[in-house]
Amino acid sequence: MAGQLSIAKALNEALRKSLESDPKTVLMGEDIGKLGGVFRITDGLQKDFGDDRVIDTPLAESGIMGTAIGLALRGYRPVVEIQFDGFVYPAFDQIVSQLAKMHARALGHVKMPVTVRIPFGGGIGAVEHHSESHEAYFAHTAGLRVVSPSNAHDAHWMLRQAIESDDPVIFLEPKRRYWDKGEVGEDPMLPLHSARIVRPGTDATLIAYGPMVKVCQEAAKAAEEDGRQLEVVDLRSLSPIDFPTLEESLKRTGRGIVVHEAPVFLGLGAELAARLTERCFYHLEAPILRVGGYHAPYPPSRVEETYLPDLDRVLDAVDRALAY
Repeated sequence: MAGQLSIAKALNEALRKSLESDPKTVLMGEDIGKLGGVFRITDGLQKDFGDDRVIDTPLAESGIMGTAIGLALRGYRPVVEIQFDGFVYPAFDQIVSQLAKMHARALGHVKMPVTVRIPFGGGIGAVEHHSESHEAYFAHTAGLRVVSPSNAHDAHWMLRQAIESDDPVIFLEPKRRYWDKGEVGEDPMLPLHSARIVRPGTDATLIAYGPMVKVCQEAAKAAEEDGRQLEVVDLRSLSPIDFPTLEESLKRTGRGIVVHEAPVFLGLGAELAARLTERCFYHLEAPILRVGGYHAPYPPSRVEETYLPDLDRVLDAVDRALAY
């Protein structure tokens, strides 16, 4: 398994390993069989495992999710693909009203081992409903685990860990990073819900997840030329959040900046900033700042680069934090 893989291929291999290891694992989604998925994440799996385990579904997200919940009740381990982020909303009621609550409703007697794979975020020049970042909806919903990898190694192992979980997991895949390559090791290295320091630093902490981790790494590299050492933390898990790792980082640097593609208004950064301010108040040299999308519908692809946070916007926030 070790070697250089794209994130897309790492996810494909994770699905293959999961299908091989558990006959109760089934994949469901639109065009995931013969086509292999829009992004070819499921390429070749129906040919190798059959159409009763890699199932091409109708274009009906609510029906797909309802069927997955029923399969989970019967002892299966469904892995659902939502073709694009903006298509999840017809299934939203099934996810937040049924999938997230079934375990509690049954007083713990019923498990919901359902993984919902969602390509999310922008940066691919797509049309409306194909570039949304809706992680805050799901992280706000008790009963759901929400994770997002940023590299090939985590993509592979976090997906396998998600599928093995007896709880429902919303698995957000940074679609504009599908073709980024990286080393995939022989073991996961971290539990599913642990954050990871990807670059140590002393002057400020950049907190990101999914597609923005690479942007923050680039910003840290650029800042180094000015003599600034920025620490970059890959959140990895959006619910639950590994606050101890974040707290330790902020206590070292005294400054924090949360970066995500989703709108800043009521985004995940708001919860992170508020909670970390409560826990690290006496260690902070500046307020925790947020960098993200604007409080507006996602724009047409020709101007999406002005909407998405980039290196310059991250470095501007660094300047503001260090000015205190």
